[in-house]
Amino acid sequence: MADRQDKAALISETRRRFEAEYLPDKSDKYDSRDVERLQQDDKWVENYLIWRHDVVDDTLKMIDESFQWRKEYTVNDLTESVLPKWLFENGSIFLHGYDKEGYKLFWFRVKLHIRDPKQQLEKKKLVAFWLEHYAKRDHGKPLTVVFDMAETGISHIDLDFVRFIVNCFTDYYPNFLTKIVIFEMPWIMNAAFKIVKGWLGPDAISMLKFTNKNEVQDYISGEYLPPHMGGTDSFKYSYPPLVDDDFQTPLCENGPITSEDEHESKEEIDADTKETGDPNEEHNLNPKKMSSIEQIPKSEENDKTDFKPKNAKKALTTFKGPLLHISPAEELYFGSKETGERKCLIVLTNVTKNIVAFKVRTTAPEKYRVKPSNSSCEPGASLDIIVSLHGGFAASLQDRFLIMAAEMDQCSGAGVSELTQFWKEVPRTKVMEHRLRCHVIESTKPSTLTLKENVFNIPAKTNEELHIQVCHHESTPATSIYDFSGNTFK
Repeated sequence: MADRQDKAALISETRRRFEAEYLPDKSDKYDSRDVERLQQDDKWVENYLIWRHDVVDDTLKMIDESFQWRKEYTVNDLTESVLPKWLFENGSIFLHGYDKEGYKLFWFRVKLHIRDPKQQLEKKKLVAFWLEHYAKRDHGKPLTVVFDMAETGISHIDLDFVRFIVNCFTDYYPNFLTKIVIFEMPWIMNAAFKIVKGWLGPDAISMLKFTNKNEVQDYISGEYLPPHMGGTDSFKYSYPPLVDDDFQTPLCENGPITSEDEHESKEEIDADTKETGDPNEEHNLNPKKMSSIEQIPKSEENDKTDFKPKNAKKALTTFKGPLLHISPAEELYFGSKETGERKCLIVLTNVTKNIVAFKVRTTAPEKYRVKPSNSSCEPGASLDIIVSLHGGFAASLQDRFLIMAAEMDQCSGAGVSELTQFWKEVPRTKVMEHRLRCHVIESTKPSTLTLKENVFNIPAKTNEELHIQVCHHESTPATSIYDFSGNTFK
């Protein structure tokens, strides 16, 4: 408690002194949006303090320098439309994947960078675009920078550009860097990197990790490394769409239902109905529920929308957002092809006094069916979203889901046309986002069971209960190390 009080006092002092000592003489050198954010966003101020070891004088100098830079580079207004298309098509800079600690990877493919003074400003703005875009989306969650220097030589050395990148993390984006992974740096660049080290402070130097194929997986698992780095990631950069995150695929609505999917779904429903035999199950659900906007014939309602994975409401964790509480908080648990668990349940609870509209996006719309994927929830009500795999597909650790939510006026309708118009008009700053990743329960785990009865006639357990068993067996924590908590955009 004392630490938090001390931090709050430092935040207050930083704001007070910035207004008194810097703002009167330099207001024209700052973007007013940054000044306003500094007064409202405690986390932003705290990150500046952390990066300057809670020394307020040094923190103020960094804020001053970064604010002037932000205005010079028009950081708040950098969008795809104001940058040349060829910059994105080049593919030398992009965000993709996560390191072993759950931090997003910021890739620099050095062999694709050509030193050209005429293009330097635009390339620097592209770096600023990526950093700002990600910082706003994940509210400053730090990044791991990867310099992929495979197949590079003296022609690719651009110390001015490297210094700009270094300055972004040391001077302009506070507490935004976890480590710099340098892959296969050619010996000919040793002299250049001695210069780079001179630009870095002691903290940043300790973050440098020089690696080769044998060492890079100490920091990044093979699933997020391309084959030339010894990994198995089949990702190939292309533009468009913008690869700012994994959610640039189309909205996953209900998805096409093949005859195989429908047949499989009915079989699973029948099996679960026989297994549970609980006629009062519906009485345990929150009676205040909004139905999906998707029109489903009444004859099919009982067969499709009422099905829920057995006991799936017993989620271990709940993310408590400002608009919705979302359960589970971080991961959806699917089985491998052998275990056969193909359905998961997401429970949304509206904690506001207004109707909340929501929609669900996924990185793999061809694999998943989401019901409902675009609807609304009444004040105080709970609503179940069923996520199911199409036949023939298997869940992957790289698959992700994004839940977007925003408050609606009480007078707004909740039909298809009203929701469509609502999402077109709602300001992004009013949208809450929360991310979920997939966890695959492998059949090799001795304690893993499927949703259906196993051969020993032991009652089936939920995905998350199975996960507890597996984790208990391995003596590891039951929750993921990855933090995908959503935040309202500031």
